[in-house]
Amino acid sequence: MDLAPIRKGNGPGLPSGPAARDNPLSRPNPMLTAPLTSVLPRMTGPMILGIIAILAFNLVDTFFIGLLGTEALAAISFTFPVTFVVTSLTMGLGAGLSALLGHTLGQGRHDEAARITTDCLFLALVLVTLLSLLGALTIHPLFTLLGASADLISLIHDYMLIWYLTVPLLALPMVGNAAIRATGDTKTPSLVMAVAGLVNGVLDPLLIFGIGPFPEWGIRGAAIATSLSWLMATLVSLHILRKRERLLSWHLSPRPRLLAHWRALLHVAVPASFTNMLNPLANAVLMIIFAGLGTEVVAAYGAASRVEALLLIVMMALSSVLAPFVSQNCGAGNPARARAALLICMRFALLFQLIVYGLVWWLAPFIATLFSDQPQVVRLIVLYLHLVPIGYGFQGMVMLLASALNGVRASTVSFLFNGLRLFVFLLPGAWLGSKSVSY
Repeated sequence: MDLAPIRKGNGPGLPSGPAARDNPLSRPNPMLTAPLTSVLPRMTGPMILGIIAILAFNLVDTFFIGLLGTEALAAISFTFPVTFVVTSLTMGLGAGLSALLGHTLGQGRHDEAARITTDCLFLALVLVTLLSLLGALTIHPLFTLLGASADLISLIHDYMLIWYLTVPLLALPMVGNAAIRATGDTKTPSLVMAVAGLVNGVLDPLLIFGIGPFPEWGIRGAAIATSLSWLMATLVSLHILRKRERLLSWHLSPRPRLLAHWRALLHVAVPASFTNMLNPLANAVLMIIFAGLGTEVVAAYGAASRVEALLLIVMMALSSVLAPFVSQNCGAGNPARARAALLICMRFALLFQLIVYGLVWWLAPFIATLFSDQPQVVRLIVLYLHLVPIGYGFQGMVMLLASALNGVRASTVSFLFNGLRLFVFLLPGAWLGSKSVSY
């Protein structure tokens, strides 16, 4: 892609003279200059809190919907695969924008970065809106195909119609927060998501159960509460991008440059989106394999996989930080600094996850009893936690490599690499193991 450079410095509408101190260009950029051992932890810490906030967001929804009864909980469970497809697309678009933006900001081309952000946010909005409209028109046939009963379809419709029509409000802050992180600021996006989770948690019981002056909307109330929290996050993210970072304008680029930006975004975003979908797809296949081994195995794997998500939070946060870091430094013509950061992160992944493994080995019996009181299920959870986490250090390295590849806009390599890991090694190994296992 040939994007002609534009002049550096204050662009149209940016302040000059005494007001230049408010210009993002005048602020020091720690991603390009600060010591690696200080800047990486400083950026990763807020990301950990942000990921925890997102996990809590989903848990709060599930908890309050579960209070409505088994049917409501079953209905929301059917929505998870579908909502994950949409959020995977949004995460991929965010990864693409982060890579493009980081590279451009590393070159010091702030005006071009603002054009990229504006054009790519518009494309993200259009794509997610089209997908949501398609989803809203196919709720009944799609969820019937997924196996939902007629009794559950009406509940699913009540929730998903609102979710589909308002999910563009999720796309804007998710992609917008990726743009903010590309500037080196991980605190603000994490704070935005934490506050959105808090708003959702407060509104959920009010709108689901009709507490005080609020109407009792049941499962629809959960969707409305989520939508309102997304709206808050959208307004805050766009305000920060426009007013503080000066990365949004009211006009799209001329058509040739607009299409060039879109092609560059999709070059990273499409493989990144499919990469995000690989893990849940592999997990679905694993569940099919484990289903043949008995209910106890399925229950044990389901519990252990939830623990696994918590044990890898630090790696998820660090990999989210590494992509814009690599992108900015490569854009600034300093790939050696990006390589040094990757090596430091990979060494940290091995050491940190080894320590985590030691703690998990020791706590495994206690953790298992939190999920089940059946001896066979407890024994299988303990077995899983004694064996699988020893590889989390290497899994962390894979996550970091994938993130770095996204940062240099080689997400196709990342997609193929993860596909090879899951579908050539993991799943065939699990299938062969299931044929000879004796428990």
